[in-house]
Amino acid sequence: MIKAEEFGERRQRLFDKMEDGSALIVYSGVPKMCSADEIYPFEVNRNFYYLTGISQEDSALLLINAEGERKEFLFVSPFDPVKEKWYGKRLTPEEAQAASGIRNVLQNNALSAKLDSALNENFQEFGDIHKVYLDLEKELKIAEGTSTQDYKEALMKIYRSIQIEDCYGLIVRLRMVKSPSEVAELREAIATTKLGIGAVMALARPGVKEYELANEFLRVVNDDSGYQGLSFPTIMASGVHGACLHYPTPLDVVKKGDLVLMDLGSRNGYYCADISRTIPANGRFDPIQKTVYEIVLGCNKAVAAFVKPGLTLKDLQNFTIEYLSSECLTKGLIAKKEDLVNYYFHSVSHHIGLDTHDPGDRELPLEAGNIISDEPGLYLKDKGFGIRIEDDLLVTRDGCEVLSKEIIKEIPDIEQFYKKS
Repeated sequence: MIKAEEFGERRQRLFDKMEDGSALIVYSGVPKMCSADEIYPFEVNRNFYYLTGISQEDSALLLINAEGERKEFLFVSPFDPVKEKWYGKRLTPEEAQAASGIRNVLQNNALSAKLDSALNENFQEFGDIHKVYLDLEKELKIAEGTSTQDYKEALMKIYRSIQIEDCYGLIVRLRMVKSPSEVAELREAIATTKLGIGAVMALARPGVKEYELANEFLRVVNDDSGYQGLSFPTIMASGVHGACLHYPTPLDVVKKGDLVLMDLGSRNGYYCADISRTIPANGRFDPIQKTVYEIVLGCNKAVAAFVKPGLTLKDLQNFTIEYLSSECLTKGLIAKKEDLVNYYFHSVSHHIGLDTHDPGDRELPLEAGNIISDEPGLYLKDKGFGIRIEDDLLVTRDGCEVLSKEIIKEIPDIEQFYKKS
């Protein structure tokens, strides 16, 4: 569990990036409508959570950096006994203070007045403020039908001398380098994912339905994580469906001779594991499956050995394309290297953190503390299968650590698992 002190340190690093004479507002977001009177399950804006440790909807963070002073304000929903009967408990000011480390906790309906006292030229409670930073992440809503983009336009009409700047990139840049506490959260998520994968492997046999395997993964990870849920909807694809990168409808029955490609993850404290494994439903790989699997596994391990600070994700992708195309050409799977595009058509890596695909600049060189995926794959629709092997890597000072190394992926280990079960 990440302590309030660390959330405070993150805010101080963000203060360091703010101009003197500026304010910054980040919203937690509100639930989005699904249909009729139903709403989607609420997911907190990860930038807000990163800075506060608060996951409650309709909350906001206000930072003010002016005249040499740094002020922090947190705004949360007021206690409402009627709403609590319907929707559950809301944080008290004391609980919000303890979680975030922010002393000034106010009701969310006080935000407009506090902001006006800061920006209105007749008040200037905190001195001259000429800039407001807003998290302008696309689709972030602060009220039903109102986005932060809409809020930006409203502020510009009220406070005409104020400059508005997007702080999304500033926060995301901080998020790219993980602290030891964040790495520990990912380790826990990966450990839970390992348990879930073991349960899926034990159940995977010809005759089982794909969704039964996905449901088993969900059951096990929720039992282990205390109902923290999935990093993303589980991809559970048997046979030819494994050649579809994000196969969305796990309704088919696993057949004799099928490979089962699973792309899945548990989350812990909102930190998302992202793992892929491919297993034979019969317990053994046939010759062509084994050939392709060994190419993908070799690439997976070669990428991990190649990763180091200073490289970019583009460098990893170029390395992967060269490795896969050379191996496929040698094994006779393609006639020329350019044909690889028919069997490999995605990136080998992305950042991982509070989002499964953690936002970040793909052009920036890797640095120690980044956590990235390593996920080469080959998708042979004409052969009736796809293979992807994905690990989560922690970039270190001189290379990387494979955080998911305990989740089996070697052919002898997989086949031995089925001999024992």
